[in-house]
Amino acid sequence: MRPQRPIDDKAKATLQILLKSVTDKGDFQRIQCVWFRAIAGMNHKQVAPLVGWSESQVKQVWSEYFKNGEESLIGADRGGRHHANLSIEQEKEFLEGFFSGASAGEILIVDQVHSAYELLIGHSVPKSTVYRLLARHGWRKIAPRPRHPKNDPEQAEEFKKNSGQSSAKKVKSKSD
Repeated sequence: MRPQRPIDDKAKATLQILLKSVTDKGDFQRIQCVWFRAIAGMNHKQVAPLVGWSESQVKQVWSEYFKNGEESLIGADRGGRHHANLSIEQEKEFLEGFFSGASAGEILIVDQVHSAYELLIGHSVPKSTVYRLLARHGWRKIAPRPRHPKNDPEQAEEFKKNSGQSSAKKVKSKSD
């Protein structure tokens, strides 16, 4: 195993200040990863259980730290739309025509949206991409249910048999 890259005293002082000032748990754990290495000379196998992360995560934090410095430890961008085909604004613009028709009473047909989307971006995508796109912009599939969930056909028939005639069906008596 090769020797660990040393961390100078200036960086140790900066890490100590960062540890006291940080408020986010993830940031704190990233700083701890480097801090334990700087102060105690611990390796990734020793640091991982102390921080509660895997050994590979600790090595990844170290790698980022040595490439980018303290900036990589605080407020690092996590998650997000790294492989998005369109920006949110472009998606809104694309869906505008479909939503305006749907609000006017037309039916939104996902197959049409899917084919138009593929034409726009220039390659094929699964239908789930279009469903996620629609959900991201507030569309939801609304369809009338075929019957009420508490509907009981037997109970309805029993009611018809035992209830009296409705006022519209009553036979007028001769005295009227």
